[in-house]
Amino acid sequence: MTADLLLFALAALLLAPLALPRLRARLIALARRYDPRDRADTLRNDILDVPMGKEHRDRLIGALDLHEHTVDEIMRHRRQIEMIDADSPPDAILTQILASPHTRLPVFRDSDENILGVIHAKDVLREVDRLVRIEGEGLAALDIVKVAMKPYFVPETTALDEQMRQFLKRRTHFALVVDEYGTLQGLITLEDILEEIVGEINDEFDITPRSSALTRTETGDYLVDGAMTIRDLNRALDWSLPDDEANTIAGLVIHEAQTIPAEAQAFSFHGFRFEVVTRRENRISRLKIRPL
Repeated sequence: MTADLLLFALAALLLAPLALPRLRARLIALARRYDPRDRADTLRNDILDVPMGKEHRDRLIGALDLHEHTVDEIMRHRRQIEMIDADSPPDAILTQILASPHTRLPVFRDSDENILGVIHAKDVLREVDRLVRIEGEGLAALDIVKVAMKPYFVPETTALDEQMRQFLKRRTHFALVVDEYGTLQGLITLEDILEEIVGEINDEFDITPRSSALTRTETGDYLVDGAMTIRDLNRALDWSLPDDEANTIAGLVIHEAQTIPAEAQAFSFHGFRFEVVTRRENRISRLKIRPL
């Protein structure tokens, strides 16, 4: 497994700017003398000894750390998944697909626990073109379930490096995450895993960049989205908040407070002050954080 981690780490380096010939030479030399029987932390320590910028070191360490984290730590929670109701009228389904920023959408019937498949926008458009232009049957004949691909489910405990290998093996990059009871928990994509290595990836279809989840105020405090992961926050600000008991900042505050705090409540732990700015129902959606 560690040999695969080395390959991931070296692949991450390929995403670095080309103006790093000395750094590349040092890492290639490191790879040549590397024994696959060594532990990952041995390789990590060697990398830390190589002079390089924080961005490049984060990429390499991020690749090495994939085996230590599971898909439930970085998945998109089920609350955030956009889905298509198979019983919706065909014209409403087509409107939703065209308006969505996502090219792949799960299809359900009756309950979002009953996932029938996953559609790709291009496949749907091909089917609409066939029905309207070629067959002359019209949009009303669209059966979204027949267009959908078989859903790919993965356990929430799957390690990230293993999930990356499975994505490459299956030639897909979209999976639905379930718990031990088969209950839908979220979804994960290959891009999510790559972002653990190279950082945030934004394209023209991203509605809101993840960087907007973190803003600094004039007073030096940080406004943080409660759903932001602890790993993302640590990486962005070079902090070291623990992520053993929770994946998100909101989860960390709830764990430490042993309750769901009300708005304006503040707590101090791990060398930081946390204040709840916005709470919606039982969910902390916005916090203010300041180092002490």
